[in-house]
Amino acid sequence: MAAVTRTDELRANLADVRARIDAAATAAGRDPAGVRLLPVTKFHPASDVEILVELGAPDVAENREQEARGKAAEVPAARIHMIGQIQTKKANSVARWAASVHSVDSVRLAQALDRGMALALERGERSDSPLPVYLQLSADGDPARGGVAEGDLDELVDTVEAAGHLRLDGLMVVPPLGADPADVFARAKLLCDELAGRLGRAMELSAGMSGDLEDAVAQGSDIVRVGTGVLGARPLP
Repeated sequence: MAAVTRTDELRANLADVRARIDAAATAAGRDPAGVRLLPVTKFHPASDVEILVELGAPDVAENREQEARGKAAEVPAARIHMIGQIQTKKANSVARWAASVHSVDSVRLAQALDRGMALALERGERSDSPLPVYLQLSADGDPARGGVAEGDLDELVDTVEAAGHLRLDGLMVVPPLGADPADVFARAKLLCDELAGRLGRAMELSAGMSGDLEDAVAQGSDIVRVGTGVLGARPLP
């Protein structure tokens, strides 16, 4: 009997997670094709990213700037999406390689990313503009965990809309520990829809991970960010 390869593992895991997404979408009366899967490759080697590209899943997510930058250089065929908190001083670097940023949570960071994009374009380090961004919503108002409070959302929206090199694509949310994920996702979806009405164009919700993707899809998430479900247990950093 042939040994199971890493490619076999990832192919099976992708199929399993996709089946979960499809079932949740169907149960909610949604088109499964409207929900995108974004594998989170944090702490996993660049070789896994290469395999995902080969399997037709070139869009992956990373939490840490240094690790993401390295993988973007090692696997140029991959599209790396930043989902972790970003220090403002790292915005120039992120702007060079990010396919999108899901964790914009302050006016200062949005402005820094816009400047970083302008610099990357000027230096020929990037040829595409604008950079798609999602505003990370704080479900409990605690800034220590990242995210913008609802009361500050409008100001951040206005900042991104005024930026020359950013494009607002929607909201992202991570349920706080102890919170009901379904409630958090439902509130985020409501805010996302209100934002779409205000701006006059569709907005996407980036919500749901390995343990709560069914709740996220049921509440209207357009993008689920799944690490363990696809890649398996994370190796020690």
